Amino acid sequence: MKRNKKIILIGTVASSFYGFRADLIRMLLMKGHQVYAFTSEYTAEDLIKIEKLGATPITYTLNRGGLNPLADIVATYRLSKKIKEINPDLVFSYFSKPVIFGTLAAKLAQVPRVIGMLEGLGYTFTEQPEGLSKKTQLIKKIQVFLYKIALPQLDQLIFLNPDDPKDLLGKYAINVKNVEVLGGIGLNLDQYKYSINYSNNISFIFIARLLAEKGIHDYIKAAKIVKAQYPDTKFTVLGAIDKLALGSLKEEELEGLVKTNIIEYPGYVSNVSEWIENSSVFVLPSYYREGVPRSTQEAMAIGRAIITTDVPGCRETVVDGVNGFLVPKWNPEALAEKMIYFIEHPEQTQVMGAESYKIAIEKFDASKVNEKLINFLGI
Repeated sequence: MKRNKKIILIGTVASSFYGFRADLIRMLLMKGHQVYAFTSEYTAEDLIKIEKLGATPITYTLNRGGLNPLADIVATYRLSKKIKEINPDLVFSYFSKPVIFGTLAAKLAQVPRVIGMLEGLGYTFTEQPEGLSKKTQLIKKIQVFLYKIALPQLDQLIFLNPDDPKDLLGKYAINVKNVEVLGGIGLNLDQYKYSINYSNNISFIFIARLLAEKGIHDYIKAAKIVKAQYPDTKFTVLGAIDKLALGSLKEEELEGLVKTNIIEYPGYVSNVSEWIENSSVFVLPSYYREGVPRSTQEAMAIGRAIITTDVPGCRETVVDGVNGFLVPKWNPEALAEKMIYFIEHPEQTQVMGAESYKIAIEKFDASKVNEKLINFLGI
C-alpha cells in the first residue's frame, strides 16, 4: 500500500493554483497526500484561496522576468532551504523559471523525486514574421543554456504537445531521463456546458490578450475581408490590451475598429463562457508557442467549431475538416476563406461544434487528464 506523501508544487502566480490546478490539488488531497503550493506572485487574498483548496501556501522569491544571475543563485539557495524544511517526497514545478530554478533547488535539497512540466516554449521560441530581435535571441540563448543545466537533473519532464520536445530537446541536444506528453492541462467540463447555438447569422469570437503573436491583427484583417462581402457578420473580441508588449493592439486602433463596426469589444467581462455560447465559431490565429490553448479547449467543451493556426499547440485542438479548420500562420486571407465557408454553410457550425465537444470529452476532461498526470508523477 502506498504511503501518504508530501508533495510540493512550484509555480509563480498564485492564481494559477486555484485557477488551473484546483482539480489536481483536490485529487491529490483525496488520495491522502499533503500539498504545498509555492508561489512568488501573490496577494493575501490569493493565499487564503489556496488554503481553502486544502493546500498549504508557501511564498518564495523568484524574479519571473529578470536575468540577474546573482539574484537567481541567491533565490535558488533560499528556495532549497524552504524545500528542505518540508522534506517532501516529490517536487513538481511548472512554467519555465520554476522548472529551471525549482529543479536546481530541489536537487540541492536532495528531494528523492523531481518532475517538471513545460506548458509551451513561450515568447522566446515564438517565430516572428520579421525575425527575432537581438534581445530576444540573447534571452533565448540564456534560457537554452539554463535548460541544459536543469533539465537533465529531472526524473521526468512533461510537455503538453508532441512538437515541444522535438523543438527544445531534439534541436538543442538536451538529454532528459524520461519525457511524457500530457496533451493539455484539462478543464472541469461541469464549468463549460455544451450548448447548441444554431443560427444562419454566423458570428465569430476571438479570446486572448490583444497581442500580435496571439493573432489579433490577422483576425482583424480577416474580419475586414469578410465584411467587404458579408457586412452584417459579427466579430467579437475579448481580451486585454498589453501596453508594454511590442505588437499589441493600440487603444486608438481598437476604438476605431469599434466605431467603424468592424468588431464588437465589450471590454473586461466575467462571463466568458456566455460570450462563447452566443457565438457560432471560435477563432484563434495564434502563432505563440503555448502548450495547448486553454481558451480553445473551453470553446470546444461548449460545442463550438474552431478555426486556428497549424502551429504547435494550436494544432492539437483541431482535426482539420472535422471540428473546424487549421490555417497557415500569418495568413488572414486563408482565415477569411474559412470564415466565409461557415457563413455559406451555417449548418456546419453545429456539425463541427458537436465534434469539438466529443474531442473535448476525450482529450481535455480534467479528471482524465489529472489521473494521467498523477500516474506520470508516480503517486
